[in-house]
Amino acid sequence: MISRKVESMKPFIAMDIMERAHQMEAAGEDVVHLEVGEPDFETPACVVEAAIRALREGKTHYTDSLGIPALREAVAEETRSRTGQAVDPGRVIITSGSSPAMLLLFATLLEAGDEVILSDPHYACYPNFIRFFGANPVTIPVSAEEGFLLDPAEVAARVTPRTRGILINSPANPTGAVLDGERLAALAALGPPLLSDEVYHGLVYEGEALSALAFSQGAYILNGFSKRYAMTGWRLGYVIVPPGSVRAVQKLQQNFFISPNSFVQWAGVTALTKAAPDLEAMRKTYARRRPFLIEGLRDLGFRIPVSPKGAFYVFADARHVDGDSKRLAFDLLERARVGVTPGVDFGPGGEGFLRFSYAASEERIREALSRLEGYLRENARGPAR
Repeated sequence: MISRKVESMKPFIAMDIMERAHQMEAAGEDVVHLEVGEPDFETPACVVEAAIRALREGKTHYTDSLGIPALREAVAEETRSRTGQAVDPGRVIITSGSSPAMLLLFATLLEAGDEVILSDPHYACYPNFIRFFGANPVTIPVSAEEGFLLDPAEVAARVTPRTRGILINSPANPTGAVLDGERLAALAALGPPLLSDEVYHGLVYEGEALSALAFSQGAYILNGFSKRYAMTGWRLGYVIVPPGSVRAVQKLQQNFFISPNSFVQWAGVTALTKAAPDLEAMRKTYARRRPFLIEGLRDLGFRIPVSPKGAFYVFADARHVDGDSKRLAFDLLERARVGVTPGVDFGPGGEGFLRFSYAASEERIREALSRLEGYLRENARGPAR
């Protein structure tokens, strides 16, 4: 018997698309992957070498459940350097990826019937985490015309005694939106703690991504190594929590995960302290790809009212092709061999949109655009029903 919690959970459609694409590739087909947020770069060589060195040195045992002190200190220092905000390493908890960090965070904060406010569209998995603990996601629509940015006045109108946090993601997945200081300050002043997913910090091409820590020391910060450091398969993340929450999160970590992988944590230390040149090279490459993909999609008729300022996604209006984004995404995969993520994966406000990732080479993006052009030309009446 499957639990009702699991039965009611929605799948992560981006992963369904990717897994179907892998099946097609195993059968000999060539698929252009623009569906998942996975950098096409190899992990920086210094990080790989650090992991190998740690393995050879026998760093293969349990660690402190909060993470090794060297990595917690490195996270605190990198956060201070990047945001200007001093962070006590004692507030840093290392996790086996940012998704486990989310699990620990929501398990710490939520009781049945509690509420978390977030934008619509939003990262696909947020509501599933919230509902898993019996709480309710309270979504606030954000429009392309307004840059997909939360309006603090609208958030204020939805705050209730059951509100346990305001969940923000800047730079945002799927929209690439970046919250400015005025909005962040207004959101922080509303009372409930900011739950800030900052996993795309460091991947900004216009303006600056500000940390919620600059506006509230009571904020909870989620971050990780997958996106910025091209370490998706390493599964390494962290959460920065207020001092009074450390022990609660530690107990959950002890019971659910024991500790993160030892040698991966040592690789993380090197990522934070030695990989800055690699990170800047990757960011500059994304910055070149971004206008190339945006312009290519616009030339094909996709509407992109506001260019994304961060992350590595373009959220494009595809309603001129088909208003059913899931149907369209799977049709593009099967018939054009281009993987994209349907906007409905990110909430009702994303329906009719497609998310395209430019974490792929310019050559592959060019190929995807060519295939999309052929698809649109041959299927002017929309995908097969």
